[in-house]
Amino acid sequence: MPSDYLHLDVFTSRPFEGNQLAVFPRPEGLTAAAMQAITQEMNFSECTFIFPPEATGDVRMRIFTPHEELPMAGHPTIGSTFALAAEGWIAPGRQDFVFELGVGPIPVSLEWRGDELFFVWMTQLLPIFGGTIGDRAALASAAGLRDDDLFPDLPAQSVSCGIPYLVVPLTTRAAVDRVVIDRGALGRCFRDAGLEELPVFLFTTDAAGPTREPIARAVFESVLADAAANQTETVYSRMLAPGFGVAEDPATGSASGPLGCYLHRHQVVSADQARSMLSLQGVAMGRPSRIHISIDSRGGAITRVRVGGQAVMVGKGVLNV
Repeated sequence: MPSDYLHLDVFTSRPFEGNQLAVFPRPEGLTAAAMQAITQEMNFSECTFIFPPEATGDVRMRIFTPHEELPMAGHPTIGSTFALAAEGWIAPGRQDFVFELGVGPIPVSLEWRGDELFFVWMTQLLPIFGGTIGDRAALASAAGLRDDDLFPDLPAQSVSCGIPYLVVPLTTRAAVDRVVIDRGALGRCFRDAGLEELPVFLFTTDAAGPTREPIARAVFESVLADAAANQTETVYSRMLAPGFGVAEDPATGSASGPLGCYLHRHQVVSADQARSMLSLQGVAMGRPSRIHISIDSRGGAITRVRVGGQAVMVGKGVLNV
């Protein structure tokens, strides 16, 4: 039977940037196996499938990568909010909406310009800080880097706001761009540290411009345009998860909450700065993504984690399944 979908680019306001997402707003009759097969066919990082609520949320949403179902994710939640607003499921001007996800109810808050949805904030779970990888030389080698590319005095640490990531601070954007993961060597790093294998989120606070060459002129001009609009980024980042079938992700909302918590925990930013941060991700892929992060705290303890951004509709279609 036909199953319609919406195609969005998320964490951007420009088509063909950000992270791609397919939203299936009417998946009635689809089994989990069918949803998995559809996601493999679409070949985006994730697809979402929207169902009637089962508890106290507004909708129940299932999120699939080409390889597995996820309990939560950032760009699928932000993008699905924009899709549901475009479909009329969310009335113009409504400020709050709740998704039932595998980790429980996840609220989003909506900002409008007239009848057009402009921006969405997703509230994530409070952070869980896990173990660290102490063998810096082995970690650097596994990432194709030199020892001095790792930022001194900051750990490579597991952090989760629903999904755990290994957060790795680097010294420069050039180092971030040079990263090439040796999965076997990386797996040994995790095992030696007593950690399960995790996706790797690398970042730098280096303020220099994009360094990867050659970089598409349109991408470079896009980055410059945002800088001119005073949207200077706090960090420059990449996410690689070879152990999970994701060579690289252009925008990772579920890693951006943990990133913000890491920056707050290790005092890379002040408590005031932590309330308004911007991560520039995906430049190395030619799909720049701008992910807003807001970490609230009281007395040094994190009290709220939010990740936000924009999305743009780039197409609609129908699959015969």
